[in-house]
Amino acid sequence: MKAIVQTGPKEVEVQRRETPEPGETEVLIDVHSAGLCGSDAHAYGYEGGYEWIAIPRIMGHEYAGTVAAVGDGVSRFSVGDHVVEEPVHDCGDCFQCRNGQPNVCADFSITGMHRDGAYAEYTTVDEEFVHRVPDSVPLRAAALTEPTSVATRAVLTQSSVTPGDDVLVEGPGPIGVLVAMVADSLGANVLVSGVGRDTAYRLPLVEDLGLPTVNAAAEGAGDRMDAFTDGRGFDVVFDTTGHHTGLEEAVEHVRKGGEVVVVGLPGEPSEMYVTPVVRGEIRVETSYGSRWRNFEQAIRLMDNGSIDPTAMADRSFDADEPTAAFEAFLASETCKPVFSFD
Repeated sequence: MKAIVQTGPKEVEVQRRETPEPGETEVLIDVHSAGLCGSDAHAYGYEGGYEWIAIPRIMGHEYAGTVAAVGDGVSRFSVGDHVVEEPVHDCGDCFQCRNGQPNVCADFSITGMHRDGAYAEYTTVDEEFVHRVPDSVPLRAAALTEPTSVATRAVLTQSSVTPGDDVLVEGPGPIGVLVAMVADSLGANVLVSGVGRDTAYRLPLVEDLGLPTVNAAAEGAGDRMDAFTDGRGFDVVFDTTGHHTGLEEAVEHVRKGGEVVVVGLPGEPSEMYVTPVVRGEIRVETSYGSRWRNFEQAIRLMDNGSIDPTAMADRSFDADEPTAAFEAFLASETCKPVFSFD
């Protein structure tokens, strides 16, 4: 089978690999398409915190496909089912798992990093981590279930967003766009902010989705944000930037008594003056990964037409030339590259 394999820092190549066989409780998935995640891009660069990944490694964890074969012990899935994988596998035994917090498992593993992933024509996974996708949801949309589940957790589980709330989403990357889409589906008034490099592709993409945007680095951006909320400040601000100044910016724009939800992972320490947070009684929440329920929420939102993640998918990149997709993503020249293996 064909597979995209990382062979070194900023080195990926297409190789031929043996098609895997499903184990006793595993399903073999014929991969339809697979998205490029921010963590994939960081792993591609072998940045700090990713050097532990054993190379060579078949990358990829955001994908959808069709069950091609099942192990003898599989009871929940059959050949022909459309499925997605929950790629962060919890251990089920640590304190967090037993305490109902598997998304912060102390001994988790990630498909495409700890083990070979889904940038391939076929992959195997234990049925415990598989979700069935209804036929009404195209596989090209289902391939983005994992990042959509991160957004559903941030909005539906970790925030207090309600219809009519004024919401600012900082960062028009994949998670930011999906957070904005989910918040919009609730009836919130959503504004998405970016900076200079986002103005070429990502902010126009958001505007094409029907959501207003603002270049936070441009003159008059603060006035634009004030006008959006009639000077009150935003009820909820989601920081999806992954920049160390994101939280500070969020606190600047949220109203007193409002809420900030940090979703992005800053690559360096943040130094912030917390007195305004305390005096404004601003709630600061975090959201990391997702859980089984969030995957089901993502699938149902796609199924009932509330959101369509395919609107942000960029399928112009060839799986036979994967380097271009990684470099374009890192340069903010695209939002969500998706490789086709169909």
